[in-house]
Amino acid sequence: MSPNQYKPHILVLPEDDANRQIANGFLQSPNLNARAIQVLPPAGGWQRTVEQFINDYVPTMRKFSQRMMVLLIDFDNRENRLSYAQSQIPDDLKERVFILGVQSEPENLKRDILGYDTKSAFVIPFIP
Repeated sequence: MSPNQYKPHILVLPEDDANRQIANGFLQSPNLNARAIQVLPPAGGWQRTVEQFINDYVPTMRKFSQRMMVLLIDFDNRENRLSYAQSQIPDDLKERVFILGVQSEPENLKRDILGYDTKSAFVIPFIP
């Protein structure tokens, strides 16, 4: 379901499926208005995430002033990725675009948090 574009809402653009899963996990929180957040299909790489943001979402962000964006990318232990992505955000949108990600790979984060193999991970059920 798409959020109401005329009310405050967040679009999350994940780099890949692992990042999409992280974003969808946050939507399970009962303290969150899931109707105001939409996780978009994965862009297919960190550079494609930035390119897709510029080409597809910068124009719509200017049209819909209540829209915020989260670019969810892997930094792959490369410090220049964050500064590059930040440099691509137009000045008039900097306050409404957030870049989040793990320093290495999302799979490593999950393994580190759980402390064991990800195949043994538990799933938090969605309770309507």
